[in-house]
Amino acid sequence: MTLALEEGPGWVRFEVRVAPRAARESITVHGTALKIALHAPPVDGEANEALVALVASRLGIGRRDVRIVRGERGRTKILEVRAPADAVRALATR
Repeated sequence: MTLALEEGPGWVRFEVRVAPRAARESITVHGTALKIALHAPPVDGEANEALVALVASRLGIGRRDVRIVRGERGRTKILEVRAPADAVRALATR
């Protein structure tokens, strides 16, 4: 399957499934969403901070340009980034 993206003027939204406390950080495609494995535990917002930092780093954008739109307390989240859609599609291939 391909990654499902919602595009707007200057932003892209997509679904992610977070796997905290992973042995290594990775980004893969899982159905129509990205599966993102993080070292950080899901405690006190640590996993959310690590998620934003990892996505921003991989896209080459600032952390302020990555925002959790929905799912802050769950493993399934909607992210909004200020980056080109092609860059988001390429995340899982890096």
